[in-house]
Amino acid sequence: MLQVLIATGLVLAISAAFAAVLLVAERYLVNYGPCKIDINDGTRELDVRGGDNLLMTLKGSGIFVPSACGGRGTCAYCKVRILDGGGPVGPTEAPLLTPEEIESNVRISCQCKVRNDLRIEIPESLLSVREYRGKVERIRDLTHDIKELRIKLVEPEKIKFVSGQYVQLEAPAYRDNPAPVFRAYSISSPPHMDDTIELIIRLVPGGICTTWVFELLKEGDDVKLTGPFGEFHLTDADSEMIWIAGGSGMAPFWSMIRQMQHDGAARPCRYFFGAVRRRDVFFLDEMRQLEQELEWFKFLPALSGPEQGAAWDGEIGLITEVVGRHVQGDGEREGYLCGSPGMIDASIEVLKAKGVSDDRIYFDKFA
Repeated sequence: MLQVLIATGLVLAISAAFAAVLLVAERYLVNYGPCKIDINDGTRELDVRGGDNLLMTLKGSGIFVPSACGGRGTCAYCKVRILDGGGPVGPTEAPLLTPEEIESNVRISCQCKVRNDLRIEIPESLLSVREYRGKVERIRDLTHDIKELRIKLVEPEKIKFVSGQYVQLEAPAYRDNPAPVFRAYSISSPPHMDDTIELIIRLVPGGICTTWVFELLKEGDDVKLTGPFGEFHLTDADSEMIWIAGGSGMAPFWSMIRQMQHDGAARPCRYFFGAVRRRDVFFLDEMRQLEQELEWFKFLPALSGPEQGAAWDGEIGLITEVVGRHVQGDGEREGYLCGSPGMIDASIEVLKAKGVSDDRIYFDKFA
């Protein structure tokens, strides 16, 4: 039995080594020569060296397409339209694309090699995305498994964004992580603090970036990020807002409420924040202070699994149950949601049952 296991291990190791050699050979030894990439019908034209994938080729030219998996072809964030020169959809792309996307030439850019001239289409907003270098100014624990990072920008020194957008933080190669990877985090600082980026990061067991943040990253360390990305933001309407979040889903709303206070904005808002136990709730004192200062703002935290006998004078139950108890089916409202797919889907159903239409519900769903 031991001999079988050893032999199997050797075969797997040899196969992995051979695959790595092929990847290196294709990237560095196969020369596809100079290639041109036309972006958005001539808005930008790039002269590049063929051989790498499209995601990394664009990054090398200062164009940052979102990617959460480091180019491994699993997150499906790095979609672009390849209008000419992309060749057929590959087997690693097909499972990540809908039939409609394939029909309209949408591709997974990290899985497409630049072998010839390309004509592509990307959102115009990505052309203004930049790479930023900064220094970690502060790391503090918000809960037992959530940390806040404050990053002082160094180059460039300022960033322009709107509350609700996100950046991608780069985790460098470390230990068993062989190459840098990017992970997306909503910006929790308000836009008027344009020389600083704050992030609220929850520990994901085994997560590449969160493990680095929780175990290795220190105050004073240099970091790299790209952004801003995303279309999640407040509208210009004046109707009541229902905000629903849990855990690190606090981030965009912590940015929004502070920016609204800074701008002197006044718009009715009820913020429902779900947690399991009291130790999972943070910024409670800050939110209570905002309630005192902003007559139009109400914070309603809820615990779904409070400890018996623990002091808690807030709501009890799943956050969707609490929303259902407090929100009536009258008046014009907008819903803003940030959290896990399950929480988002359940919240959408509750809001729709209360008369909030699909086109007035906005969300940032964690992958």
